[in-house]
Amino acid sequence: MDAHNIVPDVIDAASVPKQIAKVTFPSGAVVETGKELTPTQAKDIPNVTWEADPNGVYALIMVDPDFPSPADPKLRELLLWAVINIPGNDLSKGQTLAEYVGVGPMKDTGLHRYIIWVFKMKAHWPTDRFISKTTREGRPNTKTRDYIEKFHMGNPIAGNYFTAQYDAHVDVILAGISGGQK
Repeated sequence: MDAHNIVPDVIDAASVPKQIAKVTFPSGAVVETGKELTPTQAKDIPNVTWEADPNGVYALIMVDPDFPSPADPKLRELLLWAVINIPGNDLSKGQTLAEYVGVGPMKDTGLHRYIIWVFKMKAHWPTDRFISKTTREGRPNTKTRDYIEKFHMGNPIAGNYFTAQYDAHVDVILAGISGGQK
């Protein structure tokens, strides 16, 4: 994660997880640390697994720390997906906090980093907060460090990341988001 400056941009060196989360998209694309994928390959909710305590409760957060562009990430980080209260590593039984919106690097902004973090929770978080995939509200300026502090999550236990740059699927994503921009 040092190779793409995730440390110190998103987390501190002491927070780097020891475990790599396995991430596979329905398109067949598999996330290999730092590998480039296209927004088309990453358009649907991925399957994410990690070594989990079957009695543990976990949270998953996916962010783009390069929003709106790597050269000017003034809205760092953009929340792309969040699931909490995950029993073991069964995402389907977790509570979606922010629906998966896909990766949408703007045209001519270059490669963006997309990071998936997994945290072991101390207990279930009671919340009725929900961010629809059709809104930008609650997504920009979402910081992994803030989640760690606010919810006392500690360091991520697993993580993985890939890079992507604009392709035509980004226009499809933007068309479905209120407040989206081309």
